[in-house]
Formats: sequence, structure tokens, C-alpha cells
Amino acid sequence: MALCASSQKLFLASSAASGRERARHGGRASANGRRDLVVHVRMAAPEQIATAYEEGNLEMPKWAGETPLSRLVKALVSFKPLYSLLKLGARQVLISTAEKNNIPWREMSREILESDVYKELHSIENPSLQYPDYYLSPFHAYDEGNLSWLAAAEAEVATMSVARRAIPHASSIEEATKELRGNWLQVIEQHHMKHSGSTIENIIDIGCSVGVSTRFLADKFPSAKVTGLDLSPYFLSVAQFKEKKRASRENPIRWIHAAGEHTGLPSKSFDLVSFSYVFHECPERAIIALVTEAFRLLRPGGTIVLTDQSPKSKILQELSPALFTLLKSTEPFLNEYYLTDLEGRLREVGFVNIQTVLTDPRHMTMTATVPHQQV
Repeated sequence: MALCASSQKLFLASSAASGRERARHGGRASANGRRDLVVHVRMAAPEQIATAYEEGNLEMPKWAGETPLSRLVKALVSFKPLYSLLKLGARQVLISTAEKNNIPWREMSREILESDVYKELHSIENPSLQYPDYYLSPFHAYDEGNLSWLAAAEAEVATMSVARRAIPHASSIEEATKELRGNWLQVIEQHHMKHSGSTIENIIDIGCSVGVSTRFLADKFPSAKVTGLDLSPYFLSVAQFKEKKRASRENPIRWIHAAGEHTGLPSKSFDLVSFSYVFHECPERAIIALVTEAFRLLRPGGTIVLTDQSPKSKILQELSPALFTLLKSTEPFLNEYYLTDLEGRLREVGFVNIQTVLTDPRHMTMTATVPHQQV
């Protein structure tokens, strides 16, 4: 999950907007009386989505990759006293966005930290798991990266804040989330229907964090068996804790503490492998390993879907210097992500039917298929 910000107006084609059916949204009361966000989504078809958001004129922003501007920002971020200030600034951008848009950042995170979530850890954590070196880096203004209770407690509310920044024209956080997640789910469904010829019965959400994307997948495909896998036992503890507070599902979500590069799960056991906002937090070697593992896990005709920052996003290409410097201060592998040819890597592993769609003003969704007849 990225810390992104912009005050600019976003472009949304009226043809796509008028074609959308407004979804009903409401809340589900939690034990303490607060209402949890519940969003029902039904969005435009991929061909409409593809024309709904404006791409920039560049292949990637000038502040990314190995451009002079990028190297300058990297040097600034490397200066430790300045880096500490940038981390605080990036964190405040998200908290400020949340509070300005009636997202109770402090209340929601405190609710987790003061709960019984800690009891979930013993049933989730794999004590023998060896963490990849890159995962021990600071992420998102947390010195411990994703390996802390504070990061886990704030993950969902941070996701809500990112959605609000990505869709500033939305009338509410529910509407922003509906657009952000709805387009993504629609692309998945349409791609699988077109290229697979089979139903989605088994799903794995790799890098599932606190389970936000996992729950959307489970809601969209209620007959499927869904697995959420992550490297952070703290994130998974929150995911399991929150899922227990919801109404029971016909197929309960399974949570696994493991590395996405080496899941240890059987080959050809899934119809859909999902990565949501994962790859921008990984060096290229990890991205290649994750894609290779996804190919192994998928059945012939299975679908891989990844959604993440779009290098071609006009909004990201036009971020102000202050904002893209804040962004890069919290994402240590962002340059490697922007320099990685994701479609090329998918082809090298063996995927076909590769499609990339800008599914909101900042993010793209890429889908591809495992060939029905593998050589």
C-alpha cells in the first residue's frame, strides 16, 4: 500500500460514469456500536474502465526510475535527519486526509490496539518462518516495517485514506471504495470468464495484509474457497480477528503466515492468484519469484491479477516535488518497481492473454492466464 497524495482534479470520462449503476452501501454494527464499512460493488465493464481515466504522456514519472530527478530524491531520502522528517510528513499526509474526510484514523487504530487481537497471534504465527531481507526494511513510516502491531492496527484505515485520495471526486469513503475495488473486481471477473472457461473455486490473495482485499474477493466469489497469505503475523492476526467479528461465511477464509515466493502449497491448486498493492514494496528479484510461484500455484486456465501503482497514471506523473519525495521516503523499492517490465516478466514465466487496465486514476490492474495446454 502506497502513501500517495495529490490536490489535483481527476479526469473521469462521463461515458463510464453514466454507465455505472450506483451501489447501495451501508454499515454493519460491531460489538461496540461502531459501524464497519460495507460496500456492495457493481461497476463498468473493462472496455469502459479503460477509457475512464487519463494516462500521462510518459512511460513513468520523471521522479521514478534512474532519471536525474529520481537520483536527487534518492540522495535526499538517504540523508538520515531529513529522512526522519519525511517519514513523519508522509504519515501526517495520510492521517490528515483521513480526518478531513471523516475517517476516524485514531479511533479505528485504537480500537484494534485495545482489543483482544493479540490472542490471535499464537494461532497464526509460523515461528520457523525466515523473513526475506527486503521485508525487514522500514515501510510506510514504520521503522519495523510491517512487523509491528501499530502498522497492523493502522493498515485498514490507511487503505481507506488511500482510496479517498485516489478518488477525490467521490461523495464518501464508501463511494471511493466502491469505485476503487469495483473496477478491480470487474476486471478480474471479465478476464477469467473470457479466457478461462471454468468457475473460480479456489482463490489465494498473496500479500493480503489485514485482509481487506481478501474479504472483497470472498464477497465477490462467495462459493469459492479463499486463502489470505502474508508475511506479517501481526497483519494476519488483525485479519483473522476482524473476520471473526463478521457474519459467518459458507466458506470461511483461511489465513496463512508464509512467504509468497515459497508458499509451500500444492501446485495447480488455485483458479485465481491475487496481488493487491504488493509489488511496489518488492525488489525486482522478489517480483520475479512471486510471479513464478503464482504460475506454479495456478491450474491451467487460471488467472493471475495484480493491482498496483500505474507508471502511466497522469496523476502520479504530475505529483508535486514535495509529494513524490514523501512517497519515495516510505517506499524503499519503488524505483525497482517502476523499472520492472511486469508484462514482460509475466510472459517470461509463461503467462498469456496479458491485459493492463487503468482501474482508477492512480492504479492499474494487470491480468493474465496460465495456458490451458502447458508445454
